[in-house]
Amino acid sequence: MSLVDHAIWWQVYPLGALGAPVLEREEGVHHRLERLEPWLDYVVELGCSGVLLGPIFASTAHGYDTVDHDRIDPRLGDDADFDRLVAACHDRGLALMLDGVFNHVGAEHPLVAADSPLLKHDGDALAVWEGHDGLVELDHARPEVADLVVDIMLRWLRRGIAGWRLDVAYAVPPAFWREVTGRVKAEFPDAVFLGEVIHGDYAAIAREGDLDSITAYELWKGIWSSIKEANFWELAHALARHDEFSASVVLNTFVGNHDVDRIASLVGEERAPLAAAVLFTVPGMPSVYYGDEQGFTGVRGDGFHADFPVRPPLPASPADLLPTGAWLHDVYAQLIGLRRRHPWLTRARVEVLDKTNESISYRAAAGEESLEVHLTLEPDPGVSVVCSDGETWSWTRP
Repeated sequence: MSLVDHAIWWQVYPLGALGAPVLEREEGVHHRLERLEPWLDYVVELGCSGVLLGPIFASTAHGYDTVDHDRIDPRLGDDADFDRLVAACHDRGLALMLDGVFNHVGAEHPLVAADSPLLKHDGDALAVWEGHDGLVELDHARPEVADLVVDIMLRWLRRGIAGWRLDVAYAVPPAFWREVTGRVKAEFPDAVFLGEVIHGDYAAIAREGDLDSITAYELWKGIWSSIKEANFWELAHALARHDEFSASVVLNTFVGNHDVDRIASLVGEERAPLAAAVLFTVPGMPSVYYGDEQGFTGVRGDGFHADFPVRPPLPASPADLLPTGAWLHDVYAQLIGLRRRHPWLTRARVEVLDKTNESISYRAAAGEESLEVHLTLEPDPGVSVVCSDGETWSWTRP
């Protein structure tokens, strides 16, 4: 069985979570990766089965401007720190997925200094991604770029990771991904490839690129927007689209990540359990963005510090978390437990049974297994889940 069929990820942005400076230069090696280890038992107790780790390779600033894919960012540590983290994850039965930026490199990458033919050009100038001068695009039409990416992927898979999140996968030709994943899977047939895609035909992109999963941004938008605006007609539409895509690809479902406003800020802490309930009762491979299960808040801003509010540092250990988030953590743990007891949900089909502005009912089913979910916003936010095996779960705002 593929990892896609049962994984529940805890996604963490390490530079922010571990308190590394993002915009200021820092000399020497700082062993911050070891600060993640106290959180691994927390991840297991929450019920997750893997850690989806944001950028850890040497970069200039935020991690998505890579300058060396072969070296751990010295703000996070070194090879020994990484190997200890892999071992600590494996000791607890946790898979580890890395974030690979293969659409572009940072402007300080040696390829840029050498004006390498592996870089894409726009006329006489180097092509940059979406107008960001610090991000120079690779030329994916060149076979040497595929060789480079395959080499990087294999090197870290041999060191114990389970797969790759492919940053801005939508900007890379699907044929490139198909070639790369095919070559990598020749040695690691169980490796998982998760493509970041915002818009488009998720199923077609996955099929053409031979990707195992695609980020479910359409569903994410439908979840938070319908709860915030009391318009479950939008969620009904998103669920219909989600069902269509899920017929052929397992989507990565989420209600938060490093690029979006925190779910508790979008819908309010008292309604966050409704978003979590959808996350864990529909088809897909769920991921939890660190702190969402504690009710962390944060709204993206403007300028160089725009992402800081949604990428905050973690306390030194789970024991240092504020007690105010414990109730939401319990809700997440219960829902994750329900999800793990019903792994068939990953590849289920979903249909909406009823909807109004303030409530929605839907059914997820696979073979003889099924569950029905009812969400309501008025008079108080509430969730009820009834499973075909007799298990039930409910929550109402105290």
